[in-house]
Amino acid sequence: RINGVIVFSALIAALTALLLGVLLARNISRPVRELTAATKIIAKGELGHQVPVRTKDELGELASSFNKMSSDLEQSNKLRHQMTTNIAHDLRTPLSVILGYTEALSDGKLEGKSEVYDVIHREAQHLGYLIDDLRTLSLADAGELSLNRRYVSPYKLLKRTASAYMTQTKKQDIILEVKASEDLPKIEIDPDRMTQVLGNLVNNALRYTQKGGQIILSAKYYPVSVKGKNNTIHLKIHDNGAGIDPKDLPHIFERFYRGDKSRKQKEGETGLGLAIAKSIVEAHG
Repeated sequence: RINGVIVFSALIAALTALLLGVLLARNISRPVRELTAATKIIAKGELGHQVPVRTKDELGELASSFNKMSSDLEQSNKLRHQMTTNIAHDLRTPLSVILGYTEALSDGKLEGKSEVYDVIHREAQHLGYLIDDLRTLSLADAGELSLNRRYVSPYKLLKRTASAYMTQTKKQDIILEVKASEDLPKIEIDPDRMTQVLGNLVNNALRYTQKGGQIILSAKYYPVSVKGKNNTIHLKIHDNGAGIDPKDLPHIFERFYRGDKSRKQKEGETGLGLAIAKSIVEAHG
């Protein structure tokens, strides 16, 4: 009788272990199968596909990471598609103007005047700006944006930027000032690239600052003793223009983004200025 009880208990234990093993295997294999199926779906181009997160263990973390990757891929694909559309539009507009004028000149329907050639030249310049900006962004995206670093005075950097826009600010009756100490510690940067950054910001300020307004270029040194800003120089451009709508703030560094959709594109604008500025600053580390 004792032997029978032992055998029966052993059978019950074996069946229980088998049942638990099957359940455990299913719990492990099910999310793995779901992930495998999801990767095949994404491989077919259906980006953004999500899998259920069933547990809080390593498999759950894997599923969460997969979902984030899938969402990021979908968003990246949408941005790439939008950027391609924007580039095509920005290239088509000046090309259409150039083709229209040159065809009219060729057919004798338009007299060759200096005003006509000025328009063609401006549109060709815009194409050049766009191509240069796209090249800069392409290098930045690939991590190949070259920087010729050297130690530069923040004061002289700001003065150089201000000098480039003095004529334009006088024309628009806007005050442009540099407020920075001449004895600030030097910073190790690429002065040409950083001037490009500051120039983009000043350009934006000029577009939105009204006649009689003010644009201030400043630099401030934060020594080691200041928490959170240890041993850094902060360069700022401040204006008293209309400012940026809060709803546009999260998007200002997106390529081709324009907050005021009704505002016509001006000469030299490509919609890439702030995106380039951000890339250059990030390349500096």
